[in-house]
Amino acid sequence: MKTTKFTAEKLEIAGITEATILRYFETLNAGDWGATAVLFAEDGVMHPPFASGIVGTDAIAAYLQQEAQDIKAYPHQGITGTSATGEIQIQVTGKAQTSWCSVNMLWLFILNQQRQILYTKIKLLASPQELLALRSD
Repeated sequence: MKTTKFTAEKLEIAGITEATILRYFETLNAGDWGATAVLFAEDGVMHPPFASGIVGTDAIAAYLQQEAQDIKAYPHQGITGTSATGEIQIQVTGKAQTSWCSVNMLWLFILNQQRQILYTKIKLLASPQELLALRSD
């Protein structure tokens, strides 16, 4: 199975060739929140774990600045499809790493025809027991 490769040139994710998605993970891992946010449509929505939808590029950049400082994403593989309305639907699985834990993740993206992110939902793939074990005492 092919996994994520980080190189000086670009990120590779098995099954994903969509430049917007590759750039999303590159800018996120570089801590370039503004560059990550501009990948979204003006009214794009990010649904991170444990938070309601963050709407708009400014709000997304501010959220990432505050909440994603310590996070690295390691996408492994993905699949791409197209809806009847021409929207691109992409699902990516991998891990997210912080200084205190690593957890399996699923990122769901919907892109418009201009290749802007309309919607992303970021899901933790952990059992309730695993999540409780992450809780600080």
